[in-house]
Amino acid sequence: MDYNQLKSDIIAYSKTIGIDKIGFTTSSTFDEMKNKLIRQQELGFQSGFEEPDINKRTDPGLILEKPRSIISIALAYPSKLKNAPLSKRGERRGIFCRASWGEDYHTVLRDRLQKLEEYIYRRVPNARCRSMVDTGELVDRAVAQRAGIGWSGKNCSIITPEFGSYVYLGEMITNLPLESDAPMEDRCGSCNKCIDVCPTGALVQGGQLNAQRCIAFLTQTKGFLPDEFRNKLGNRIYGCDTCQTVCPENKGKNFHFHPEMEADPEIAKPLLTPMLRMSNKEFKEKFGKISGAWRGKKPLQRNAIIALAHYKEESAIPELIEVLEKDPRPVIRGTAAWALGKIGGPGSRQALDKAKNTDQDAEVLEEIEKGMQLLSADQ
Repeated sequence: MDYNQLKSDIIAYSKTIGIDKIGFTTSSTFDEMKNKLIRQQELGFQSGFEEPDINKRTDPGLILEKPRSIISIALAYPSKLKNAPLSKRGERRGIFCRASWGEDYHTVLRDRLQKLEEYIYRRVPNARCRSMVDTGELVDRAVAQRAGIGWSGKNCSIITPEFGSYVYLGEMITNLPLESDAPMEDRCGSCNKCIDVCPTGALVQGGQLNAQRCIAFLTQTKGFLPDEFRNKLGNRIYGCDTCQTVCPENKGKNFHFHPEMEADPEIAKPLLTPMLRMSNKEFKEKFGKISGAWRGKKPLQRNAIIALAHYKEESAIPELIEVLEKDPRPVIRGTAAWALGKIGGPGSRQALDKAKNTDQDAEVLEEIEKGMQLLSADQ
């Protein structure tokens, strides 16, 4: 088997199935990443969504027996929304991060990796492959960096010269001995824009993220959003793009290569108030195909309430009062109470007074008190 020719053929085939960039690296352990992950764990900086076994995250041999190389792929996604609807008084809108526009990227990348696997099996019937996207064991960024896809930026994203950091990543471990590509030199230099503008200071230093403070993580949590982050959320419903939008390497980068990744503007920038009363069926019908729906409707509804408070949208007061009085979920009722205090306006005080005497949940009562304090401070 001429593995150099096979590698060239794999690269050529990848272009025919919509893979925008492909790189190859060894299957040796990711020792530097292992040290970083241990440090992250010690500092309490992990999100909790990761694979808990650090050895599995950094040793391909624990995932596929006798691996020889890893193939890394990248697909570019759009950074600009076509026909974006305006958010205006009475019709306030939230925003999903760019990585949640279009069809769930896990589905898109798994399709490309499956096609790549099938091609490899046709060429080498006894090949063994194991593919993964994001939720797999390996750290996508570590693989992509070593495979020459891009460099690991200070914003903790892989930055490619061609597409900036607006790329989805996936990888395939294989027993085929494919020649490695050279890692790319770091180009961030002295630039610290992403660190300087991070809304919550989650980027502790270049390349180190405290996920517990990252808005992208916080929008996915299911409990009450801690007070210190509520005014930082803005109109974000899911995710955060700030550290990408300020990156000089992303200037002018906007690619519309894949139809599946094209956003429905009404989903990417949804009206906030209708989100408060969505049934599970309506939620799945509207948002079910995007990656931002993976945690269900509760976190997104909570974030929508906070976004309405951010706008001080008085037209939403009747819906917020209804949520406070009728929603069975304490997190949603409590967040609505806080939002009513933040917005103020007609009816908010009476609604909070009434809920104070009728709600039995201790956390909701605490949020009602916060709402009342906000109303008093505003007078």
